[in-house]
Amino acid sequence: MGTPTAKENAACALLRLSQMEDNKITIGRSGAVPPLVNLLENGGFRGKKDASTALFTLCSLKENKIRAIQSGIMRPLVELMADFGSGMVDKAAFVLNLLVSIPEGKTAVVEEGGIPVLVEIVEVGLQRQKEIAAVILLQICEDSMVYRTMVAREGAIPPLIALSQSGTTKAKQKAEALIDILRQPRSGNANNAYSRTTSDVAG
Repeated sequence: MGTPTAKENAACALLRLSQMEDNKITIGRSGAVPPLVNLLENGGFRGKKDASTALFTLCSLKENKIRAIQSGIMRPLVELMADFGSGMVDKAAFVLNLLVSIPEGKTAVVEEGGIPVLVEIVEVGLQRQKEIAAVILLQICEDSMVYRTMVAREGAIPPLIALSQSGTTKAKQKAEALIDILRQPRSGNANNAYSRTTSDVAG
């Protein structure tokens, strides 16, 4: 399997290769995603950092999103986001934001206990962390009454109200949209509010 240093060096090399669009498919199909997920979970700080960046790049493709989810990426992502001392909250959240764009990603993050972690980030994270957590929660709640109920029961609305009053312009917009769909889960207006605010999720 190689030494920890060798694994980190391999991740760094994959990171460089993955920057080229044509390489993303090849790297994904070569079986590189599971070792990167393993490094994200078990590597040192440098290894985790390079693995997360490589996975972020690779997971712009849907087929690589599926591979990462099937390789168990959600557990280390949620664990890293829950550990504010890890230095990896932001990187893990940005990878997660890509993954929850597909139904499999939403299911996996909920199963790994990601909703309480995301709500906590909205409550006590740094401003940029609060913003990305709100964006992720908005995607999770898009089409699921069940997930909306889970998010509301975790106490998301009070910190979202605070974020809507004191966050960045984008954070305020996302927080307000999420509050709308949590408070009006059966209303057509909720879906309209979501639609108006998701066009720039990645912006």
